[in-house]
Amino acid sequence: MRALEIVRGWVRGSDERSVLPLDDWASRLNVGGLEYPLMGGSLGGSREEIDHSYLSYVEAAYRRNGPVFACEALRTRVFSEARFAWQRRDQGRRGQLFTTADLEPLERPWPGGTTQDLLQRMLLSADLGGSAYVCFNGMGHLRILRPDWVTVIRGSDVRSPEDDPDGLDARLLGYVYMPGGNPANGEFIEPHEMAHFVPDPDPSQMFRGTSWITAVLREIQGDQLMSTHKLQYFERGATPNLVVSVDAAVTPEQFEEFRRRMDDKHAGVMNAYRTMYLGGGASAQVVGNDLQQLDFKTVQGHGETRIAMAAGVHPVVVGMSEGMQGSSLNAGNYSQARRNVADTTFHPLWRACAGALGNIIRPSGNAGGAELVADTRDVPFLRQDERVEAEVLQTRAATLSSLISQGFTPESAKALVDTGDFSQLDHTGLVSVQLQPPGVKADPDGEVDDVDDVDEEDRP
Repeated sequence: MRALEIVRGWVRGSDERSVLPLDDWASRLNVGGLEYPLMGGSLGGSREEIDHSYLSYVEAAYRRNGPVFACEALRTRVFSEARFAWQRRDQGRRGQLFTTADLEPLERPWPGGTTQDLLQRMLLSADLGGSAYVCFNGMGHLRILRPDWVTVIRGSDVRSPEDDPDGLDARLLGYVYMPGGNPANGEFIEPHEMAHFVPDPDPSQMFRGTSWITAVLREIQGDQLMSTHKLQYFERGATPNLVVSVDAAVTPEQFEEFRRRMDDKHAGVMNAYRTMYLGGGASAQVVGNDLQQLDFKTVQGHGETRIAMAAGVHPVVVGMSEGMQGSSLNAGNYSQARRNVADTTFHPLWRACAGALGNIIRPSGNAGGAELVADTRDVPFLRQDERVEAEVLQTRAATLSSLISQGFTPESAKALVDTGDFSQLDHTGLVSVQLQPPGVKADPDGEVDDVDDVDEEDRP
């Protein structure tokens, strides 16, 4: 009996959603003498969780950092513009797109929800939690599971975890959804019932994804400190730090009173630019750098660029400070930047998302055998690409016409245009523009006679 069937039997009873405590079935998983280790009665080393706190990414990075929010907003807005369709392949080439009623769960994923809502939520979960988990709720609607409440259950024929520390030999057994993070409420979901969307795989785990935010945590912290520094600079009167020294004869009590009065009259924004009067041997000296000396804009702009790089969006496209100066604003540069973002970020995301959802959304009837794909024809971000694709099609059509006019068979000419392989060409033996055999003469009535059959008086 398969290990997955045993797990399902333990986790689900006669009720489809009845649940046993995870520790109860985790300790029992031993099949045919081979352990599918869940490490000493708990999920232990066989569970793949998010290393960093999901909520901390949401609160500290996404909601409180301008560059991260801007990058994520661009990603979700463009990503959610796609729609889904079926597509067949003809000899490995993409065919026409079509839709059926099987796509209804993606078009209305939940009451009041749309495809745009589904895609936005999926990408937010994947970008902040590393993975997005989507399944049916038993009533024909989709639900997106909070990623830090989902545990991937994996088994292995390796008896000792030390023999496979990275879990690369692992096999997927299923998923456990624990609302509130409470194992006692765990709900087992089989692999074929789950759409697991992983934009960026974690190289250290077989089935887990990683958030792009993880790579730039230090840049995010640096950007937040820079913003705090800027805020403190203005809160303290838009002046750099001062060191005030007093005469050695001043007592601590006198110094404390002097400090209190100086703060009352000069500390804070409302006291900025007031004349400072010092007496009794006191002197003030400026220390540190102001924002100009720090080259504040450049320093903070570099951090923003690194955040945009990790997010897969160009600073020019997202409108960051380093992208809004110099030749970056040139229309050609913007078009190239936008094209780069579309090719290297969004098209792979759409393909991965469609592949994941295709695990739970399957074609039926005449659509059997088709694959689920993202239909991006109406995405405004890609409209410029349509012109490029039209030019490519025009060039291909001109090449096809030229080959046929030169006497190659239409089938072989099409094969060359599709594959680029000149060995596919097959000539008809017709050499003229009119595709007539050599040595023939056309009569005025349109009939073609061989030259040898033409009378002498008819010869020129």
